[in-house]
Amino acid sequence: MPIFHNLPDWLTHLETAHPVGIDMGLTRITRVKEALGLRIDAVVFTVGGTNGKGSTCAMLERILLEAGYKVGCHTSPHLISFNERARINGEFATDAQLLPHFEAVERARTSFADPVSLTYFEFTTLAIIHMFAQAGLDAMVLEVGLGGRLDAVNVIDTDCAVITSVDIDHTQYLGDTREKIGFEKAGIFRPHVPAICGDPMPPQSLIAHAEEIGADLWLVGRDFQHQAAKGQERQQWDWSGRDRKLNGLGYPALRGANQLLNASAALAALQAMRPRLPVSAQEVRNGLAFVELPGRFQVMAGRPTVILDVAHNPHAAATLGQNLENMGFFRYTYAVFGAMHDKDIAGVLQHVGDKIDHWCLCDLPSERAASAAELLEKLEASGFEAGPDNSAACFASPELAYRDAIGRATENDRILVFGSFYTVAGVLAYRATQAN
Repeated sequence: MPIFHNLPDWLTHLETAHPVGIDMGLTRITRVKEALGLRIDAVVFTVGGTNGKGSTCAMLERILLEAGYKVGCHTSPHLISFNERARINGEFATDAQLLPHFEAVERARTSFADPVSLTYFEFTTLAIIHMFAQAGLDAMVLEVGLGGRLDAVNVIDTDCAVITSVDIDHTQYLGDTREKIGFEKAGIFRPHVPAICGDPMPPQSLIAHAEEIGADLWLVGRDFQHQAAKGQERQQWDWSGRDRKLNGLGYPALRGANQLLNASAALAALQAMRPRLPVSAQEVRNGLAFVELPGRFQVMAGRPTVILDVAHNPHAAATLGQNLENMGFFRYTYAVFGAMHDKDIAGVLQHVGDKIDHWCLCDLPSERAASAAELLEKLEASGFEAGPDNSAACFASPELAYRDAIGRATENDRILVFGSFYTVAGVLAYRATQAN
């Protein structure tokens, strides 16, 4: 039984401990969970969806913290540090806090005559939830990693399930239609438990599954809705649910056209859980005002304007394109772009291509990544042509691509860093070295 004395060694070991990186199914992780003797007293929110999961988790977490509750939040992937995946009361868990729980999962995993093999995500998810279970929390916010029905997070029975959106992504695991993907995501629903759907056009498969198991389905537009406040459209919005209204809310601190949908779903989840976790209107306002989440249409201070966004599928890219359109005039837009090979890159380019003048395409430190040369081929296939006001170049890393963009951009330009988490993480890491 390998036991490591620091977190980096654990994580390096886990990257190769299981034969494949993604191995959908709950049989193995359920055995280890039972061996751990996990007991959870906190209210559990499980958040799934193609896009908007991280933002919705962040809003739920922040509002509950503003209400004085003790909250654990598990999200993935991380940008810079693994510790981002586990927050207790808004603070990243330290290596020292995490280590005993890695050891506990390892002991449980190897307690069988034939030790149970777990993926990196399965092992770390169990370790984080084990830590949360012993932290005396009031609430636990868990972000689904992939899909829902067979995801490691679904080993925990939720008290309130949230699905933010359903669109096409991860087709090799979830299916190639919204109906197939909707069924997989609805797998986090439970009988007689609130199931919040923030997608304005929910797949029929999601609705049917909720009805079949007797989940308490809340649909946006039917059970809850939001709209701009009359006469205050630019400053405020109103929300209403089954038996509660919240008027004159400030817009979430997370920027972007999609964030009202995410906030609306978060408020529906909080209303559904109100008997156990009451939250006041002022606490909602404070939570929306103070929420933070890097890499979600994150506009950095200074000139030229730098925007960081982890949009990496067509659905997210459509929102990104709309957000860029709403920003006003910039002379040129430079894009630092890197993406995984298995993503619908052509679909992404379709939504943002006409907003970008100069492309800085980059390789990424992952075997799954498309090379910068592949991205250039896709860009040219989309109709891009270089000219006096347009260019495209390939770079070996996000840092080199960003350094090229920052070297050419003027104060009146903007630089968009988008695509994979690796792209945004590489630029964030470089900017941190410059700040220091």
